Parts: sequence; structure tokens; C-alpha cells
Amino acid sequence: MRLPTVEDIEKRIPRPDDFESRARGTQLTARVGTALGLCFGICFLTGMWSHFQYSTPGWLTLSPNPTQLYRWTQGLHIISGTAAIPLLLVKLWSVFPRLFIRPPKGGRALVVEGLERASIAALMGSSFFLLASGTLNIIGWYPWEFSFRRTHEAVAWVAIGSLLVHIAVKLPVIRRALGEPIDHDDDHHLDPDAPTRRSVLRGAFIASGLAVVLTAGQTVPWLRKVSAFSVRPGDGPQDLPVNRTAKGAGTATTALDPAWRLQVTVGDRTVSLTRDDLLAMPQSTHRLPIACVEGWSRSAVWSGVPVRDLIALAGADPDSDVVVRSLQTKGAFGSSRVVGNVVRDDRTMLALTLNGETLDIDHGYPCRLIAPNRPGVFQTKWVNELEVRA
Repeated sequence: MRLPTVEDIEKRIPRPDDFESRARGTQLTARVGTALGLCFGICFLTGMWSHFQYSTPGWLTLSPNPTQLYRWTQGLHIISGTAAIPLLLVKLWSVFPRLFIRPPKGGRALVVEGLERASIAALMGSSFFLLASGTLNIIGWYPWEFSFRRTHEAVAWVAIGSLLVHIAVKLPVIRRALGEPIDHDDDHHLDPDAPTRRSVLRGAFIASGLAVVLTAGQTVPWLRKVSAFSVRPGDGPQDLPVNRTAKGAGTATTALDPAWRLQVTVGDRTVSLTRDDLLAMPQSTHRLPIACVEGWSRSAVWSGVPVRDLIALAGADPDSDVVVRSLQTKGAFGSSRVVGNVVRDDRTMLALTLNGETLDIDHGYPCRLIAPNRPGVFQTKWVNELEVRA
């Protein structure tokens, strides 16, 4: 029995011409790729804005206005990422035959081809990682040990860098393909009853739009009733979702302790306040959103004491930076820093009531921070200390 030779194996590997589908072609790939590139660009920019909220560079001063900005940007981040999933699958299908192009001859051509394929591999690998891990983050499942936020940011730079390289290499092909009719095809021998590029393109956009409609209800209030796959439609105590319960944060007992006191510290001076003391102070009431990195958001009416009034009791300037600490003993984000221009805003408060009712323990009883234009993880719950920083 003769062993197969390299030539025998090579003959069994398909070639691009073996895929006889008139629906494939550069005209389709360029159009789907353009839409996918727009989704990736929006997702990258809004994602970077979210990362700046967590690790603010020195040249950037975060403002409490517009109140809904983080809600809009993070919602747009999730929506554009969701819209990209069907588009990415269709684009991969359209270029699948090109995987079987034989390597060119000549050292220089081989190097160029190798670099191009390496950039495509980096783009595909990073894209799949971002979309898959982002989807798991939305549903709150983290089957990994690494930091989601830091890893997501690092891989996003790989994705956007390889995407720019890919566009630069393919720009002449993209421009030519976009200038041709979508169903332009000189291969008349192909099956005339097969799907056309136009029908595939239409199907890709419909699938992308449908994915958005079915999931965007956790961000867009008027879509909640039709978003069957929305993870956080708004259910929860006092008509507001909960990410971390008091039990999960280890505060189920300490938050209800009658001996609880809020400590307001400025240097060597400390003011101690009971919840009744807080209720006796002038209250501020505002409608503000909770907007989380997972993409869900919901507005609610909050009432409480402005943080600037609390630190003034200890003699602090109203635009001082303040570190807010929580009773929680489990999980991340047990404290957060509020910068001076946000502290100065009347809407930045320690909330005592939510939607006209005493704050539920899972929403941060006895008091929680609420401030405009701020990620939900930094709206610290079960607050027990305010420390003014110079």
C-alpha cells in the first residue's frame, strides 16, 4: 500500500474556486466589513470611556454632567457589541474560501502573506474573545481567574490595532468592492436559484438588528417588553435590579445593627452620625440612573443628604475629594473615590430612600452613595465612612 505523497494531500485540500456560491464575494465582504468596523469602532471608544471611569488619567477631569452620559455610553457599548456578533459570523462565512489560498512563491511575497495572515489571526482571535467574554459579563458569569476589566481593555487594543492594519492592507480592495453593485457577478455558470449577495447582506443586517432588539431592553426602557433575552429587565426590590445582595457582600447583619454610625473624617476630626441624624438634616431629592458595566441601567428617585453638606459638618471644603467606604467584607469595590467637582454637585448624596420608600438592604441600607454620571460599581452601598482627602 502506497503512502500518500505531499501532492496527493495537496489535491485533497479544497481551493477557493471549489466554493461555488455566488453569495460570496468582495462586494458582500466589504459591505458587511464596513458595518462591522463601525460597530467595533463605537464599541472600542465607549469601552475606553468606561475604562477611564475606572482609571482616570491625570489629564481628564470627570464631570457630573450630562447626568445620563455613562448610561448612554455603556448602553451603546453593549448594543454595538451585540450588533457585531451576527455581522462577524457573516463576514467570516464570506471569506472562508480564502483560507485555502496556496502560499505564494518567493521569499518576500511569502513574508508579506504571512504578516497579513498573522494580523487577521490576531483580529479574529481578539474579536471572538471580546465578544464572548463581553456576553458572559452581561449575564454575570465569570468562568475565569483573570481580571475581566483589565484583560478586556488589553485585548481591545489588540483588536483595534489589528483591525487598522487589516483595513490599511485591504483598502484598495475595499474601495473597489464598495464601488461595484452588490450583485455584480461575472460567474454566470453559478446556480441562479442560490441566495444572492443582496439577500445575505439583508439577512445579516436583520439578524444584527434583531439581536439588538432582543437584548437592548436592559438599557432602553421602551424595549423592555420585547427584549426576550434582556438579562436585567428591571426586576428587583423597589423596582430596581440588584447586582450584589447584602448577603453576598457580607453586610446582612452589620447593615441592620442599631449601633451603626456614619463616620465623617477630616484630618484628625471625626463626626459620628446615626441614621436618625441623617434623616433630620435637609434632604435632596433627584431622579438619577444606576448604570452598570454589564449594560443594564434604570432611573429611580433618590432622597438623601448631599455629601457636600456632610463633609461641611467636619469643616471640609465643599469641593474636596472624598473616599467613600462600605461595610461590605466580600467582593470588589468596597470603597470609591468621589472627585471634588462631583462632591460639590447637589445631586451627589448619601441616599436614605429609594422611590419614596426606605432604602432596601439590598440597595444599600442604611445609606448608599448616589451621584450623577457614575458607574454603578462606584455607587457604593452600605456606607459607613466618608474620609476627606486633601
